[in-house]
Amino acid sequence: MLGRGPSPLVIMQTADVVIIGGGIVGSSIAYHLTAAGCANVAVVERETAQGKGSTGKSMGGVRAQFSTPVNIQMSLYSIPFYASFDERLGNPAGYRPQGYLFCATSLKHLDYLRANQKKQIALGLKAVRMVSADEIRSLYPQLRADDILGGSFCSTDGFVDPYSAMNGFMAWAADHGARLWKNATVTAIHRDAQGITGVETTKGCFSTRVVVNAAGAWAAEIAKMAGVDLPVEPLRRMLVPTEPFDQFPHSAPMIIDMSNGFHFRPEALGFLLAWNDPEETPGYKLEFEPTFIEKILLRAADRVPIFENLAVNPKRAWAGLYEMTPDHHPILGSVPEVPGFFLANGFSGHGVMHAPATGKILSDLILTGKTSLIDTSLLDLARFAQGRTIHETAVL
Repeated sequence: MLGRGPSPLVIMQTADVVIIGGGIVGSSIAYHLTAAGCANVAVVERETAQGKGSTGKSMGGVRAQFSTPVNIQMSLYSIPFYASFDERLGNPAGYRPQGYLFCATSLKHLDYLRANQKKQIALGLKAVRMVSADEIRSLYPQLRADDILGGSFCSTDGFVDPYSAMNGFMAWAADHGARLWKNATVTAIHRDAQGITGVETTKGCFSTRVVVNAAGAWAAEIAKMAGVDLPVEPLRRMLVPTEPFDQFPHSAPMIIDMSNGFHFRPEALGFLLAWNDPEETPGYKLEFEPTFIEKILLRAADRVPIFENLAVNPKRAWAGLYEMTPDHHPILGSVPEVPGFFLANGFSGHGVMHAPATGKILSDLILTGKTSLIDTSLLDLARFAQGRTIHETAVL
């Protein structure tokens, strides 16, 4: 169904590319496009400031320890990019390579980590290695390790500051010609027989032949405006920062308890605690649920007994939204049925860590029609209807 034309009273601006969503993914796409010479880029953000969606609420972890080649490949571009971010863009991303340590508590977990490690090494990840239970106990004697059989560690995994990285991407893009419209809600996407013709917002309209959907957890609503059914749904994830705590080393990596998915990392003078509650249901639930604190502290104290003494201020805890797809992989690339409409959606919790790769992939596809970074057919929208899903099992 074709969208109606804009009112003749509306002043129309033109753009080569309009990106809907000014979070870290949209900002990275804007950066990569402008860096490739496409200066006439417009980013439309519905909030009064960037980062109010999922970006500003992210845990900020970056890792290459995935189970599928395509996710590993995206990390192998993204993590070195973050490592050189300050030099490339003149803004800090806050990359800290403190590593990720997966702690296996069953032979099945250990076999899983070994199989993943073989894929990671084959694709070029040099810093990943298996670690013994004795080494884990030696490094972190504070852990209850009676059931830990070993693990996997990668020293180039770590953390970034999502808000700083987002601002760095957008500032560089803006300095090189890109425009950012804040407080602008998209109300319509227009099409003709040849494809996309424009975008209408509460601030005005753009005439364009290329639109990128980078709307995060709200991506399905944007896709619907272009006549596209997008299998992306929001799922609440909650994070609990602790008060200052010095009885566990702040040089520690992200530590993942594979028995239940509890994970934590140093944050400021305390720690940031995370656990994906299997009872959580999809929906735009943006409020933190106070009963979550007891659930996560039980798991924290079980794995790290001295965490019984952790102090937590519920007012500092927060909730954000993952944008989930059925196979926990993003949907990237063009929609053949709607020429000019591109997708960068459904990262299932990996949007921050894969934002650099996503920017490169979308920029390549928009400007040249192809990319050498990954096989984009693996992540196209059609895979769901055609039964070609690929499931990522290393989801935190």
